[in-house]
Amino acid sequence: MDIIEKIQSEIKQDYYQQNYPNDGQRFVAWYMRNIHLLDALQARDSITDGANDKQIDAVYIDDDEQKVFIIQGKYYLGGSINAEPVREVISSWTQLRDLVLLQEGANDKLKIKLNEISKAINEDDYNVCFELITTSVFTEEAQKDIAAFQATLSTEDASSYDAELVVVDRNGLDDKYTQTMEKDNPSLNHTINLEEGKYLFTTIGTTNVCLTAMPLKECIKFPGISNGTLFQKNVRQSLGISNAVNKKIRKTITGDKCGDFFFFHNGITAICNKMELENGKLVVHGVSVVNGCQSLNTILSCSEVVKKRDDAYVLFRFYEIPQKDRADSISINTNTQSAVKTRDLRSNDKRVIRLKKAYEQKYPNGYFAAKRGDQLPADKSKDYYVELSYLGKFLIAWYSQRPNLSYGETKIFDKYFDTLFKKEYKPEDIYALNYWYSKIMSVWTEDNPLSIHQTILTMKAYAPYHFLFTISSIVAKLNGKDSVPSPYQCLVAAQNHNMVETIISIVANCMNNAYAQGEENAKVKEKPFIPQNWVKNKESISAIQGAVNNYVSFLPSMNQQMFKDLKEAFVIDPSYFEYRLAAD
Repeated sequence: MDIIEKIQSEIKQDYYQQNYPNDGQRFVAWYMRNIHLLDALQARDSITDGANDKQIDAVYIDDDEQKVFIIQGKYYLGGSINAEPVREVISSWTQLRDLVLLQEGANDKLKIKLNEISKAINEDDYNVCFELITTSVFTEEAQKDIAAFQATLSTEDASSYDAELVVVDRNGLDDKYTQTMEKDNPSLNHTINLEEGKYLFTTIGTTNVCLTAMPLKECIKFPGISNGTLFQKNVRQSLGISNAVNKKIRKTITGDKCGDFFFFHNGITAICNKMELENGKLVVHGVSVVNGCQSLNTILSCSEVVKKRDDAYVLFRFYEIPQKDRADSISINTNTQSAVKTRDLRSNDKRVIRLKKAYEQKYPNGYFAAKRGDQLPADKSKDYYVELSYLGKFLIAWYSQRPNLSYGETKIFDKYFDTLFKKEYKPEDIYALNYWYSKIMSVWTEDNPLSIHQTILTMKAYAPYHFLFTISSIVAKLNGKDSVPSPYQCLVAAQNHNMVETIISIVANCMNNAYAQGEENAKVKEKPFIPQNWVKNKESISAIQGAVNNYVSFLPSMNQQMFKDLKEAFVIDPSYFEYRLAAD
């Protein structure tokens, strides 16, 4: 079954048939679920297609990557498709320059999304990625328009925000789907066609080395560029197209100096477990680019331009390095020639190293993943697996009492890192935070056992951290405290009295009430209620605290036994409370 047959088959499933009125929307929803890996509720929330959609079929904001995805889909099973969809994307890009005017004529769903886009672009400096997806292939005329638009976006003054165009046609869909599936098994293999007279295969010491001048149009064929799996061993992922160096790379590619790209660029370094050279073809197994992530992402963003350039090359170095420690050393040393943002190197910070050492010493079957891309070893338990990126989000939600900041990984590891990580957290508290989060996510499902408000469920990247914060608020209130309790002591108390599920249920109730209060406040003020904005500001914190106060205050009159059980279960020694860490 090829990718088109797969899509045709899967959009006949009940989920797509019952939630979307036509195959066009079903195709976009399929893409959001299978390529962007959104769940059913998130995918449905992302769709803006319909009357007055302003040529925008879906919007998805990826806070981890700091990128706004604007999707235009064309479900067309004919031979080829003309340039009209490209012009629609150009139209949406043009209209986004004036968000106020665009919002006036947009449908209700898009109006909300435009508000989110405005905040992401103007306040958080997110990049914008226009994705044009189709089940067909583009005509030559359309390809020219695509190349011209990509060239326009490469200019520094193209718009007030940094944007790129990614085109995914029938063949690209297959590649995207394959790459997405490889996220769980990111060992990549690839075959490169080497040009005669433009490569050197040699051995240095005991290491096989291949140096080659590779055409830029061959670079974009590497698997795992767009989803980051090609850069598993790099010290950082893509820094986005707003990076000053990346802008210069794009300008060279799309300008009249593209033929000199080889001489302007320092080259790209890749390591692999094994490589074989036969008949001018280099086969690399377990390949990972350790220096060149920014360049390859930028080259890919100019794909339609580089496909037509036969004179543009870049130096590629391939090393056969199966030893992990040696590979890590090469990754670090090959990146020292360009600036690495602070957040990319936090895994090596002495405070993080101490946390990792203490945690793994306390829990021998546990694993503290300090580096992005670290995989759980086979001899370790997933129940004790902690990721640094998530830990930062837990800490700011619990200890700083600011779950509205948990979505922004960049801010956590740049602006707030010294505040959050100056404290010596006990391994037990780290474990407890991870445990509470996993219990919260266990009810974050389509069947929705706790009847969480549907809109809250769609905010999977934000709202779970508000649940974490609410647990701490409930325990503090039951103890008559306005400070922060130990996550581990809260967990011990809940487990000893079989009340883990009970407390999560109470949290869901309080969140629903807080959300309802947020809607009501907006109505009283005659302002639109934007859920994603609400969850990202301190109004949501005040609403949750109000809901917790009301719940605990009214519980004795509503359920005396429940109140008594909670008070008995969550009596925690005052020494396990502390002042919150200031984060704003």
